[in-house]
Amino acid sequence: MIDRRTLLGATALAPLGAVAQESWPNRAVTMVVGFPPGGQADLAARPVAAALEKIWRQPVVVQNRGGAAGALGNAHVARSAPDGTTLLMALSSIAVIPAAERLFGRTPPYSMDQFTPIALVNADPTMLAVPANAPWRTLEDFLDAARRAPGTIPYGSSGTYGTLHVAMEMLAAAAGIRLLHVPFGGAGPAITALLSGQISALASAPGTLTQHVASGRLRVLGCWGKDRVAAFPDVPTFMERGFSEVEFYIWAGLFAPAATPAPIVMALRGAMRQAVQDPDLVRAFTTAGAPVAYLDQPDFQRFFDADTARLLAAVQRIGRVE
Repeated sequence: MIDRRTLLGATALAPLGAVAQESWPNRAVTMVVGFPPGGQADLAARPVAAALEKIWRQPVVVQNRGGAAGALGNAHVARSAPDGTTLLMALSSIAVIPAAERLFGRTPPYSMDQFTPIALVNADPTMLAVPANAPWRTLEDFLDAARRAPGTIPYGSSGTYGTLHVAMEMLAAAAGIRLLHVPFGGAGPAITALLSGQISALASAPGTLTQHVASGRLRVLGCWGKDRVAAFPDVPTFMERGFSEVEFYIWAGLFAPAATPAPIVMALRGAMRQAVQDPDLVRAFTTAGAPVAYLDQPDFQRFFDADTARLLAAVQRIGRVE
C-alpha cells in the first residue's frame, strides 16, 4: 500500500534550483487528458491546472482527447513539441497500452521513452462497484454469480487494456471467473452506464465513486489495494479474500515529452511542488475522495517502474483479450 504520509512529506523538500529560462511559460499551456471528463485523470488535471495558472499567471487549458483507453491523448503528447507547453495527465495505463499492442503484433501508438515523468499527484486502490439494487450484497455473492453464469455479467471499462479493464481481468483470472467486457471511451461514460443499468459492475477509483455510494445509488464490494480504504472501512481487499496477486492502483501523474529541455523540466517540477500545496487543490482532491499523494520526479520514476512491472506481469498473465 502507498503510504500517504511518506508521499506528502516529499512536499516539504526545499525548492529546486533556479531555472535558466525564467520567462517560461510565456504563453498558454495545454494539459492533455486521454479520457472524457469525469474520470480519475480529468478529476486530477483540473485542480492541478487551476493551481498552475496561479503560479505561472498563464492559462493552463485541460484538453480531453478521449479514445482507445487513453492511447490517443498519450500519443498526441508523445508527438508534441518538447517545449513544456503540452503536458499529459496520465493514468497507470500509459505503460500498459504499448505492451498490450505488442501482444496482438501491432505497432504501439507511442513508447514510454517518448515521455519524461514530472510528478505523481494521487494514487488510489481501485474499488469494485455495482448498482445498489444489484442482487449481490458481498464480494462472494458477485463471484458465485459469475461462476454460475460465465460471461453474462457485463462490466465497463475505460477501454481495452485500460486501467479499469486490466484491474477486472486481474480479478477474473485469479478468481477463475469470466465476465462480459463492455469498453467505453473513459471512466466517466462507464460510470454513467453503471448508474443507468447498462452494465452491472465497474472497477473505479474511490474519488469517482464516493458521491454515488453516499447517495445510495452504488455499492462497493471489494478493493484492489493492499489495505482497506479509509473512506470504505467495511469493504474487504481481494488479498483478504485469498487473491494474493490482485493488487491495482489508479494513479494520476504529470508527464512531458521526453526531449523537453532540462531547465523547463526543472521549472515544471518546481511548479508542481508548489501546486500540490495549493489549498484549493488540496480541498478539491480531498472532497473527491482522492487525497494528494505527491512524488517528485526521482521518486515518481521509482514508483512508476515498480507499478509498471506489476502491471506488465498481469497483462502477460491475462494474455490476448479481444
